[in-house]
Amino acid sequence: MQAFNIRYLLHLQRHQTGFLIAGLFLLFLQNAQAQFNQGKNLNFQDFQSKPYYFGITLGYNASNYRIYHSQKFIQNDSFARAESVTGPGFNLGIVSNLRIGDYFDVRFLPTLSFAEHTIRYTQPGNDGRILSRPIESVLVELPFHVRYKSAPYHDFRLFVIGGVKYTFDVASDSRTRQAAGLVRISPTDFQVEYGAGIQFFFPYFIFSPEFKVSNGLNNVLIFNDRLEQSSVLEKVLSRTFTISLHFEG
Repeated sequence: MQAFNIRYLLHLQRHQTGFLIAGLFLLFLQNAQAQFNQGKNLNFQDFQSKPYYFGITLGYNASNYRIYHSQKFIQNDSFARAESVTGPGFNLGIVSNLRIGDYFDVRFLPTLSFAEHTIRYTQPGNDGRILSRPIESVLVELPFHVRYKSAPYHDFRLFVIGGVKYTFDVASDSRTRQAAGLVRISPTDFQVEYGAGIQFFFPYFIFSPEFKVSNGLNNVLIFNDRLEQSSVLEKVLSRTFTISLHFEG
């Protein structure tokens, strides 16, 4: 019996997480608009005096793979197509922010991320039967970002981010034992990240909705020439789109 069922957890939580994030986003947009209508607010000045601060982050992610076919793919008779299907997930993490001058921050955001990837194989023929190979992951993510912020306007501030991220899949051992005959994916990955967002300064905290894109740098496929599903692939790179809500203060 599995110690935990990641698929059940993902499907149970993805809708609730999406509604929660959307509701919080709308709530804080309404409050921010109310502040704007009141005139000039200078909450950001209190945070400008802090050299560092911390917070929490909630997020929704959509993950898939960039798949490169091997030469054996053309020669094989079992699969007419191999492609990646985007799967949902969610993130929960901690924010630590170090201010470098008035416009730059260095940020470290250790995060626990639940993600789902699927590699789908379409068999040849008129029926085109589909064989799906879901890969469910529980990732420990260690992103380091540099953030550039615009000059504040009232209590709003735009920003862009860029950085790198190391990830480790703590569920990979369990997945390998339970599905030894399937395509194997490396538990570790390095990714580059970039994105943008906006800060809303409130009296006691900063609310920052943010979106970012993560692209894997190394081939995460563990090649197995005795497994046809693996031998028809040459390289697999990870890709993730994330919408995050940061609460910092």
